[in-house]
Amino acid sequence: MARTDHSFPAGSGSPAAAPAALRGRGAVTNVRHRFQRDDRVQVDDGWSASGLPADFVESVPDFASEFTGSLSPENASGTPAGARVIPILPDSRLAPPALKTTVTAEEARKMLSRNESPDIPFDVAVNPYRGCEHGCVYCYARPTHSYLGLSPGLDFETRLVAKANAVQALRAELSRPGYKPSPINIGSATDAYQPIEREWRLTRGLLELMLETRHPVTIVTKNALVARDLDLLAALAEQKLVVVYMSITSLDAGMARTLEPRAAAPWRRLETVRSLTDAGVPVGVLVAPVIPFINDESMEHILQESKAAGAHYASYTVLRLPWEVKTLFEDWLNAHFPDRAQRVLHRIEDLRNGRRNDPNFGSRKRGTGIWADLLRQRFAVATRKLGLNRHRLALDCDHFQPPLGPNATASLFAASVSGASSAPMPSSSDFLSPVGAQASSGVPFSDGLPAVGGAVGRGARQLRAMAAGQLSLFD
Repeated sequence: MARTDHSFPAGSGSPAAAPAALRGRGAVTNVRHRFQRDDRVQVDDGWSASGLPADFVESVPDFASEFTGSLSPENASGTPAGARVIPILPDSRLAPPALKTTVTAEEARKMLSRNESPDIPFDVAVNPYRGCEHGCVYCYARPTHSYLGLSPGLDFETRLVAKANAVQALRAELSRPGYKPSPINIGSATDAYQPIEREWRLTRGLLELMLETRHPVTIVTKNALVARDLDLLAALAEQKLVVVYMSITSLDAGMARTLEPRAAAPWRRLETVRSLTDAGVPVGVLVAPVIPFINDESMEHILQESKAAGAHYASYTVLRLPWEVKTLFEDWLNAHFPDRAQRVLHRIEDLRNGRRNDPNFGSRKRGTGIWADLLRQRFAVATRKLGLNRHRLALDCDHFQPPLGPNATASLFAASVSGASSAPMPSSSDFLSPVGAQASSGVPFSDGLPAVGGAVGRGARQLRAMAAGQLSLFD
């Protein structure tokens, strides 16, 4: 596969003054978020010609004698006495230091986030982190940082929040009377295996809880770090309790470095797919998102290599640009691909009924129109030839064992719950980091959606979608 050349100078396209790309970061600026009340505007105060800020003007000490036109040993530079000069010194402030990742811990009141969207193939999600260091410029979860008063731009990938009590909070929710298990998705907002998971280990703690309670779980990630927990994943897979979805956007390392700078390299993700499959863990692959004229030509190649690595399922989504992501993505295009920026944006409009973003259920994931139909046909042909999505994996929800609550004590009733955990609760110091997840697949609906809500409504909607051939086996 030929490497994509995207070494165009930043700002050389339209608009002419595009922000410059930052090494190791996806966003090129801290875009103003929708809840922000104050605006900051740069103003030229007259010092721009010197290239130095006003406070860099320094005084030259008075000399013993007034300047008379002749140079003395003390005034060898020829500078008049008492004059003020602008020294020719490098200004470090013209090149700001590289942004560092910071993590703030928080106490979560609850972990389970319930979903009734008809085009999301899971009911419940857990996100142990806010923000994601992977820096994927297209991430639809970026606008969630606005609720914290932070920018969905660089703040989203540098100022992270960790739910330090994620495992304890989820344990309390699973132990509530009347709780009914449904596969929990880890990775619905930000990636649970982003780099800070190496130290915080929150995702591993969640998997240990899933194994303890025999609770079904799905994982979406684009980081090879998921292979660290192969022991837990293999044990869960033996009981039909887990499926891992690996998101692969491109097989071009240079392109991946630009799109998702701190995620695992494409070849590492394929190796992870192979490692998980060899251990008996069912693996699916997400070609997500598909971006016109950026990575859309790679769909068949990604599916082919994923199948060779052992993947059994596959799905795709089309680029979404909700809220501030639209501005961030346009800035990114003008910084990295100024030659094709307008072409990409116009094709996105073709996929979104003339708009940059389509929030409607049923079309937001796959798009509409002739180009969306072409993508759908390409995907269907490729998966059929490769033998992907031939069967649907059903996770086991019948052997769930409620854990003891954080304040529960052993009783005669506890004995009736076989396998209930009697181990002491881990302290908050055992898990000291935020948790998040990323990526999701969608289910397209061509007609209107039924008004039925809740679990029954979801089942009815999915049955209708399967009957119409709109719900893939993977989804």
